[in-house]
Amino acid sequence: MPRLPRLAGAVTAALAFGVVAAAPTTGTEPVVTDARITAHFGLAAGQTPDNIALEPDGSADLTLAYARQVAHVTPEGQTRIGATLPAVSHPDTPLVHKAVVTGIVRAHDGTLYVNYATGTSRTGVWRLAPGEEPEQIAPLPANGYPNGLALDEHRGVLYAADSVLGTVWRVPLQGGPATAWARDTALKPLTGASADGCGANGLKVHRGAVWVSNTDRGTLLRIPVGQGGSAGRAEILAHGLAGIDDFAFTGSGRTVVAALTKANQVVLVRRDGSRTDALGQQDGLSNPTSVAVLGRVVYVPNAAYFTRKDPNLLLARLRERGDRL
Repeated sequence: MPRLPRLAGAVTAALAFGVVAAAPTTGTEPVVTDARITAHFGLAAGQTPDNIALEPDGSADLTLAYARQVAHVTPEGQTRIGATLPAVSHPDTPLVHKAVVTGIVRAHDGTLYVNYATGTSRTGVWRLAPGEEPEQIAPLPANGYPNGLALDEHRGVLYAADSVLGTVWRVPLQGGPATAWARDTALKPLTGASADGCGANGLKVHRGAVWVSNTDRGTLLRIPVGQGGSAGRAEILAHGLAGIDDFAFTGSGRTVVAALTKANQVVLVRRDGSRTDALGQQDGLSNPTSVAVLGRVVYVPNAAYFTRKDPNLLLARLRERGDRL
């Protein structure tokens, strides 16, 4: 029964965070309610929460992009800095021109993996093993921008989305050279004065495929993982999601919960590609950059990249059809 500890952790987290357990619903649509901010961060210190990985007990590990840090937030909202990536002399990361920590994932043994974008040879995937110093396990191109990160422990690989080079990289979990797993026009950023130059961004492994968001194009894509682990043809499943960053799947796996950074929105995207607004600036969003879901709790890091106000971690309650405690 591998799902039982996860469910118990989700219920515990919901109670600890003050999120009331959902009553059974009869509607067909997921609903996100009862938003509240559980942790605030220091903008002046570069503590911009960019991406998130969850622990079984409902605590969260966040990358604080410009601080080059990984923070741990307990179910009670207490925050401590777990790791700081090494400083880089003269960073020249595309788009931001600073060293930033972006995507993060957690393996079952508690090891964290993060993307570090620097514009130097230190750009790549780094491992944060408990009790050890951060270690680079795979270099990625210095002229790229590794952003979202996903883990497939069954295959023993990591996937990293490169927002500038329009590539999904594949990295052995134990470390080693990265390979270009997927390259496609649909992964590339747009060009021109109105474009941000940010293509492939958020990344998740879900039901035999790698799902990728493209920020510039406002799209959500699915790339099947073929026999032997090769990439299939990219399929656009949703569009019109301007400024989409990272995303997560609801517990049922039927709906995507996505962060639209500049719009200050979190939206629900259905299987037919249609969307519903779920959270907005009035709920405490301040440029949301990613989403995580554990049971009936939705976690939303807010980096405040453009608002320049109140970077935070926001939590809300998720209700889906047929919910039972």
